[in-house]
Amino acid sequence: MKFVCVLLVLGVAIASATNVDWESVKPRHVEPNIPMPRRAVPGGRITSGTTAGRNQFPYQVGLLLYFEGGAGWCGGTVISDRWIVTAAHCTDGLSTGVDVYLGAWDRTNKAEVGQQIIFVEKKNVIVHETYNANTITDDISLIKLPVPIEFNEYIQPAKLPVKSLTYSTYVGETTIASGWGKTSDSATGATDILQYIEVPIMTNSGCNTWFLGSVQSTNICIKTTGGTSTCNGDSGGPLVLADGSNTLIGATSFGIALGCEVGWPGVFTRITSYLDWIEKNSGVVNNGV
Repeated sequence: MKFVCVLLVLGVAIASATNVDWESVKPRHVEPNIPMPRRAVPGGRITSGTTAGRNQFPYQVGLLLYFEGGAGWCGGTVISDRWIVTAAHCTDGLSTGVDVYLGAWDRTNKAEVGQQIIFVEKKNVIVHETYNANTITDDISLIKLPVPIEFNEYIQPAKLPVKSLTYSTYVGETTIASGWGKTSDSATGATDILQYIEVPIMTNSGCNTWFLGSVQSTNICIKTTGGTSTCNGDSGGPLVLADGSNTLIGATSFGIALGCEVGWPGVFTRITSYLDWIEKNSGVVNNGV
């Protein structure tokens, strides 16, 4: 199974079931200007993952985030011609704003056909009002593009789950995570070429045996056996159903500080928990009609 760097890994240092060192759980952004080794062939494997095909994930965006004293890299998902979903830990504390990379495959190639980079001011970024950086809860945010984008073969929206009274847990479903995050624990920064993995959803109760109760009902977890996982730089990126519907069910949130290849579950923000919030703030909703 293969992985595209979609998440940024948060370090979760476990002290005891009632004493979690949340300081080490906080997300760590990958500085985008750190040189990364290029793979010799496009099909090279990364963290047990696979290089994406051009246009394979047209809903994927990259985010170059500007903070006081530096910058960071995250992922995100197109959900309409004006709105991007990402993680709150990516956008919280922005100094000026964020460059949104649309239609990209090689994020370093500004002349790439189909790639667009749009700057969004901080005022057009909505961080969930109850996001808690200490517990990484309500880890979701929205980015409003300054103008509507035209969809084409390189840029398409993912689908939100149909708004309903009850939702699937997705346990056992095969999903796809994608991004430009680190391709191994030894890598020093984000990779150039979009990567992805196919991974199954596990139960939250099973996930919590690893994270000692820090996983909430508003999270969704993936199995990462064999070192197939998301990593630093993938944060905020998409987790979609692998059934061809491109239904967005998660946004990369956190993992274990011990590394991306150690087999701990990857934890995402559960999108179905925030459909009302997304609709309220963006007007984007899937009523199934």
